[in-house]
Amino acid sequence: MGNINIGEDIRRRKQRWLDLYDGKINSVLLLSLNCGERALPYPENKNKRIEYGINSYRIYLDAIEKNSGDDRVPALSPYTGTEIFARAFGCEVHYPGNDMPFALPFVKNSKDLAKVKYPDLYNSRTICEIVEIADKLREAEPDALMQLPDIQSPLGIAALIWNKEDFFASMYEDPEAVKELVAMTEKFLIEFLDFWFERYGGEFMAHFPDYYMPYGITLSEDEVGAVSPGMFREFSLGSLNRLSERYGMFGMHCCADAEHQWEDFKNIKNLKLLNFVHNPGVCEKAYIFFKDVCAQMHSANIDKEIFDKNKNMRVVISEWADNAEQAAEKSLLRNYVTM
Repeated sequence: MGNINIGEDIRRRKQRWLDLYDGKINSVLLLSLNCGERALPYPENKNKRIEYGINSYRIYLDAIEKNSGDDRVPALSPYTGTEIFARAFGCEVHYPGNDMPFALPFVKNSKDLAKVKYPDLYNSRTICEIVEIADKLREAEPDALMQLPDIQSPLGIAALIWNKEDFFASMYEDPEAVKELVAMTEKFLIEFLDFWFERYGGEFMAHFPDYYMPYGITLSEDEVGAVSPGMFREFSLGSLNRLSERYGMFGMHCCADAEHQWEDFKNIKNLKLLNFVHNPGVCEKAYIFFKDVCAQMHSANIDKEIFDKNKNMRVVISEWADNAEQAAEKSLLRNYVTM
């Protein structure tokens, strides 16, 4: 148990992620451990969220000490929902009691845009709550990596603020109004990220799924399943590329039915990792479609036969373990791929 140098092992893990992004290796193994029940990200659960973030980080450190053998980089998680930036813009939030919180749109049409006030980052209640949690986590573990809160794309944040039925119709009927709101959300997101990286460091763990980034930005682009490729290029691709150019690397989650956008996803600059949450058939197609573009970590793990036929495919193998001992056993799964 005392033979593992935790600092050296974490450096090894980080290097393997970099090697994956650079195409020097074709897989990393990410093990998820049972860290107990996590309280929903409600304001009244602040202390429970802090406690869970600290405990889960220490569980993963313990797994390293017990030689889990995977490539996870332990991180502190402030754990938020999708509502945080929409709330900063003035949305009320619904807390259903047994599920994740979500923002309630207050813009009904383009005429309501006058109601949208650009947030004051340093006096936003929702941002202050996140920072308070992150500060408490960092206070407990000063050297730990920080996980990003839930980052939606500028288009995604705008679609939470504006009633979606009218929002999508306005892309046709009043595109300049939609672009005005997307520009506001992009500006605020940049302001937040600059602040966050200055406070907690430029390297981080993505919000979802759990992949390591030495710098850059990761976010969710979940609204593009409902628009055409031309509208994706008009309303979203530019902001994604500006964010990518500003921060240097880009990772993206998408749970939308967005296969019609895949060709344009290839045009996202500095794209390092894609995550799709979809059925196995779609994920299998994605692994092949993007194999020469970036690393991939989809909701369905690849079949060994697919991997054997596509040697240059770069993937994250994701497995679950109940404890550190089981994690060490499952790390042997690495042997089924060609390193």
